[in-house]
Amino acid sequence: MTSTATSSPADWSAWADAFAGRLAERAREAEVNRRLPEATLDEAQPFFSMLVPASLGGHGAGFAAFLDVVRRLSQGCASSGWTLSFLALHAWLLCKFDPALQAELFDGGAMPLAPAPLAPTGRAVKVEGGYRVNGRWEWATGVNHAEWAMVNAIEPDAMGPRFCVMPLSDMTVEDVWRTAGMSATGSNTIAADDVFVPEHRTVAAVLLKLAPSPGELAHAGTTVVYPMTATLGLVAATPALGAAEAALADFTTRMSAKLQAYSGARQGDLPVTHLRLGEAIATVRAARLIWEDATRLLERDGPMGHLMPLETRLVLRVAAADIVRLANQAVNGLAAAAGASSGFLDVPLQQRLRDLQMMRGHVMFDWDRAAQVAGKLALGQEPGIADLI
Repeated sequence: MTSTATSSPADWSAWADAFAGRLAERAREAEVNRRLPEATLDEAQPFFSMLVPASLGGHGAGFAAFLDVVRRLSQGCASSGWTLSFLALHAWLLCKFDPALQAELFDGGAMPLAPAPLAPTGRAVKVEGGYRVNGRWEWATGVNHAEWAMVNAIEPDAMGPRFCVMPLSDMTVEDVWRTAGMSATGSNTIAADDVFVPEHRTVAAVLLKLAPSPGELAHAGTTVVYPMTATLGLVAATPALGAAEAALADFTTRMSAKLQAYSGARQGDLPVTHLRLGEAIATVRAARLIWEDATRLLERDGPMGHLMPLETRLVLRVAAADIVRLANQAVNGLAAAAGASSGFLDVPLQQRLRDLQMMRGHVMFDWDRAAQVAGKLALGQEPGIADLI
């Protein structure tokens, strides 16, 4: 589907809180069906255009507001919050492409919904008027709800890969997303077999990372100039924080009423319950503070675009991995203390645990790798090509 721009809510926070309640109600349906319900997509219409500049029919919101909405939505369902945030972020990412593509995709107030698997696992060969693209790309989040796809492909004899945008109807979707967590993202594999992509639907990856892209030049003074990778990492980590915050509420409510087997003691009266809950409160608070600091840093240095200091990029890189690490740590502890009855698939705490455990496997959140990069740079050593992905 293609979204259509709608009026902005008067209060994004209140809108997100109300929507989160309905996402929670639909969470099990979304998980079982491995896709977002149509009611969720309909309700999310204003959000898809939240970051898109007003000149293209969007709301032109800042990233602090956007991230706060993502956090709140993910308190209802992390898998849904992840999918919705990626679709909205990808609409923003398309604003970095050639204005000719923007005129095509955003025509009449349309908001393009597109998965964007960013690993360069395809191949784009230059031909007259554009490129011939072949390949397979995994982790196409939101593909079940899209009409376009944005992929990254190796361009022979070029300085680096090239991002290519093509109609999903020109591609094949492989239904492979059967996972223990994050099921509602529907992150299937997509493939292209000798698809012609016109020049204006492509952009060299180097222009998205190391120099102003055509869209950034066209939308100077907006968030479109924010660097792609640093921004994407923090957005992707935010559903983990929302899930951990919600898990705290789930556990607290559960412990207030749960009676222990055999003894009949109220579990909320036991010192060990107080200890586990206190540990989780402290851990989630640490994750929240890291997230808030990273958000301020992104808003401060984001307008610098590709000139954002390496130090800032590193802090954001480590912060994203740390948020997910701490969220997992907190919810793992809560789940271990919640009792066997919390293991049923329809128990919210269990679903949040599954989603977080799946989320932590993303390459961006590999804590060992992120920490090693931080240590390397602290010792004055140069980062490698993939260190700040």
